[in-house]
Amino acid sequence: MTLRVRDLDESGLLARIVPLLPTGAATLVGPGDDAAVVAAPDGRYVVSTDVLVEDFHFRHRWSTGYDVGVRAAAQNLADVAAMGGRPTALVVGLAMPGDLEVAWVEGLARGLADACSPVGAAVVGGDLSGGSVVMVSVAVHGDLGGRPPVLRSGARPGDVVAHAGVRGRSAAGLALLEAGAASPGDGAPGAAGPLAPFVTGFLRPAPPLDQGPAANAAGATAMLDVSDGLLRDAGRIAAASGVVVDLERGALQPYVAELLPAAAALGDAADRASDRALARALTWVLAGGEDHGLLATFPPDVTLPDGFTRLGAVRPADPAAGVTLDGMPPQTSPGWDHFHQ
Repeated sequence: MTLRVRDLDESGLLARIVPLLPTGAATLVGPGDDAAVVAAPDGRYVVSTDVLVEDFHFRHRWSTGYDVGVRAAAQNLADVAAMGGRPTALVVGLAMPGDLEVAWVEGLARGLADACSPVGAAVVGGDLSGGSVVMVSVAVHGDLGGRPPVLRSGARPGDVVAHAGVRGRSAAGLALLEAGAASPGDGAPGAAGPLAPFVTGFLRPAPPLDQGPAANAAGATAMLDVSDGLLRDAGRIAAASGVVVDLERGALQPYVAELLPAAAALGDAADRASDRALARALTWVLAGGEDHGLLATFPPDVTLPDGFTRLGAVRPADPAAGVTLDGMPPQTSPGWDHFHQ
């Protein structure tokens, strides 16, 4: 018999999932009271929140509970890293229908744990509710370690633009799944096929969390989590800083080359170097979201921290452009917008 959420009361469900959640060194009072207590040795804390909604951010036919747990944690942990901080604690709200399998919820908890544990972050509490669809809401807290936060507004002309993490994998994985050119099994834990990096990148993104504090320590002048596409998010740095972010096509080519197997699998051409395959891969690099890499700017005399790759330079403000590609306006959609897709 399959155990479903409606077969348990709230206490019974919590008894099954709370032991699966990670604890962390900053946790003073964890789950079980009206609120958690988390240490803030810096005297400040970074805070952010994100929501995942069934059939908008994930689909059950592709994503397991474990996948959704990893993604829910990753997108929040990346926001703290993008401020130059280290994540310390998550609070999770979960709404779900009664016929959802308890095993799915347990998988969600395991996914949260596996995403949080490498950086020592804890899941310290949250809330459960009934609902017509699954919705996961996560609030994350982080510590700056005595350093100022890295904002979007600090980029200056002459700065180097650099990126840490992968580009375009999540968008490629989504395209493969939507086209039926790949299955969720291609991205299952341990999968090693040629499409595995792309499907895995969509189902379970892995942000470069350690690079956020490293960039802060190195003197990054601006930084953000690339969640909605390189062009759109670079434009946010440009707008906040009053500058132009000029990306270099040549610097993007390694990302493009990595995505060509996915473009070929979609039938663009048997020849992965065809113009159509290259154009599709470049679009994923420029406009694909949810890789959760870090885009940062650094003074020109700074040695880039390990994991960062130079993508371009910051130019003086130009009222006609916020982001350019080799000095020209990009000829592609800027990326994801939650209300205009």
